[in-house]
Amino acid sequence: MYKRAALLAVLLVAAASPVATAAPTSTVYVHGTDIAAAEAAVEAAGLQKLTSFRKIGVVAARGDSARISSARAKTGVTRVEVQKPIRFLGSTSHTATRGLDARNSLGLTGAGVSVAVIDSGVDPTHPSFGGRIVRNLKSLCLDGSTQTNCIVPVPNFLDTDTTSLGGHGTHVTGIAIGGDVQTTGGGPVIRGAAPGAKGVVISTGAAILILGADAALNWVLENHNAPCGAGVPASTCPPIKVINNSYGPSGGGAFDPESVTVKLQRQLVAEGVVVVWANGNDGGDGSANLSNPPGIDPTPGVISVASYNDQETGTRDGAVSDFSSRGLATDSATWPDISAPGENIASSCRLYLPICATGLKPQNGPGLLDLGTSMAAPHIAGIVAQLFQAKPSATPADIERALKSTAHKYGTGYVPAGPYTSSFDRGTGLVDVVAAVNAL
Repeated sequence: MYKRAALLAVLLVAAASPVATAAPTSTVYVHGTDIAAAEAAVEAAGLQKLTSFRKIGVVAARGDSARISSARAKTGVTRVEVQKPIRFLGSTSHTATRGLDARNSLGLTGAGVSVAVIDSGVDPTHPSFGGRIVRNLKSLCLDGSTQTNCIVPVPNFLDTDTTSLGGHGTHVTGIAIGGDVQTTGGGPVIRGAAPGAKGVVISTGAAILILGADAALNWVLENHNAPCGAGVPASTCPPIKVINNSYGPSGGGAFDPESVTVKLQRQLVAEGVVVVWANGNDGGDGSANLSNPPGIDPTPGVISVASYNDQETGTRDGAVSDFSSRGLATDSATWPDISAPGENIASSCRLYLPICATGLKPQNGPGLLDLGTSMAAPHIAGIVAQLFQAKPSATPADIERALKSTAHKYGTGYVPAGPYTSSFDRGTGLVDVVAAVNAL
């Protein structure tokens, strides 16, 4: 079953006592009052520099516990965050969201917007994309790497998408921006939420550290205005306005506002980029917080997404997926923001990839499959592109407010939570694209 195989596991450790928790050699984030202070501390302590996140004043480095302790004591160092490995856990939907209505009646396809997808890589040659993958990149920011410029272009071939579980990235990208593909025998058309948007995909591989994913976020932070370079016109390669993150920890975890991930996403939002997170695949009953920690961020423009089951009919009155992570029922700060279809979603894939050996339906034809995974987040990422097309001047806060204030209330159990009514399992309800456009 792949309902529990959709996310990368990310463990961010606060490291209140970094020496006690660090291994004999560990990868750490050195937080400084500014980037110069962090870099000076890493050099003075004799740590091996891996890469820098200049806009948030953090350096990723590696060394033993003595050097890590030395770095923490340096002037200008505010925190040392110890890393642990991450691992893989291994259509009617656009009717349910009214995204197809917005496309057909309002002409909203996400045109003029690039969607960034941080995942396991993409097959840019897949017919779903029609040449709309404008940047295909790979994070080489791995534990022990000596590269400081470790997000590199990938030639126009599959790269990590050929590895075990690598089809996840192609499937996610297809949900967000895939074009119309006819299934065999005159069956239904498979489509993405924003088939007019462009894609910038950063592969983090099949077995990485959180450094690779954070470095990908940092690349978007530094390049979102011109993701293909200063000389490439926006008509060819539009600015990135939204990032999809379908990875997170197994079992949730505490929200850490001072982590590198949160610092990066808050700066991204400040610069006009919406950050979308899958809320997780751990189910639950509300007795514990199982939500994906970075998605809990209350910053307007950081959106966590629960998985909705439209029962393969396009109904707007289905149910929250059993596997969708719940927040703590008594703490609305841990609840997801909104729901989107994330169960039995047909999207792009290649049949020779291991993850694509499940969920096949004969009518889908080559290169398409259904996966029972948490694929709700890329629906929202594509919908955000539609909303930015409708109102290019919108802020991330405007986008989140429009989505949450107009969500369709399916099921029961909604209670007041700030300016909205929400629930521990569904958030504010099922996304309604047409209503959100009108709210903008």
